Amino acid sequence: MSSTLFKTLIDAATLAQHVTDPRWVVLDCRHDLMNPAFGRDAFAAGHIPGAQFAGIDDDLSGPKNANDASFRGRHPLPARAALIDTLRRFGIGDDTQVVAYDAHGGMYAARLWWLLRWMGHEAVAVLDGGLPAWQAAGFDVSTDVTPRSPGNVSDRPALTRTVTVDDVVANLTSGVNVVVDARAPDRFRGENETIDPVGGHIPGAKNRFFKDNLNADGTFKPAEELWGAFAPLFTEPTSAIMQCGSGVTACHNLLAMELAGLPGAALYPGSWSEWCADPRRPVATGA
Repeated sequence: MSSTLFKTLIDAATLAQHVTDPRWVVLDCRHDLMNPAFGRDAFAAGHIPGAQFAGIDDDLSGPKNANDASFRGRHPLPARAALIDTLRRFGIGDDTQVVAYDAHGGMYAARLWWLLRWMGHEAVAVLDGGLPAWQAAGFDVSTDVTPRSPGNVSDRPALTRTVTVDDVVANLTSGVNVVVDARAPDRFRGENETIDPVGGHIPGAKNRFFKDNLNADGTFKPAEELWGAFAPLFTEPTSAIMQCGSGVTACHNLLAMELAGLPGAALYPGSWSEWCADPRRPVATGA
């Protein structure tokens, strides 16, 4: 691999120079919450040459219920050993540069970016602007699927932090941390029962819609603009707990914070879908 590691974003022109490099792995993370078959079907219809499909439900999430049958959320984290097996199946090794993309402004690709960092893998980036940016730059898509030899990526110390639902419950009393919710404002207020049967948010949470991290063309806003949006939300980024509906788009906010030079916030993986599953946990509504 080149001595240059891509750790946050990569542009289409740079990726195009490396799509045939065996030391690079490109993963297509397209998904639709309302149509689970969408991502795989879209991949089959055309993808970046050499890419493989990484399914949010099958590859990048674990069982929805814990051993005690408690609900862990719609997209709980996979077991680390299972994730290592998945990453090796994709051909990822310790020295592999990984690039994740989708067609939704990075809302799903950011989940893979965060998961690899959770496994201690630093060389992972999101394609800025995703597949639309790739095609707008004039690069072709392919329907071919190229087999990869298994990789040997290691389970290394995490480059990320997580908190549990118990931590978030305790924070209702301590107020040490600031919860930042990445869902759309109507979901945060409790006005979208189609996606959130129990509407609202964790008491005291602040709302930062992940799409507000993006320009009109689906690329990320400049670092200084992101800093100006996130910095007022907390005293220190390490005091922030990022959440969303199921721990996916919260990773988009974490990537935006990394770009802004505000690293260190924690992810609450279960997010709203886990929180609202227990009626004993308080719910706030409105703005």
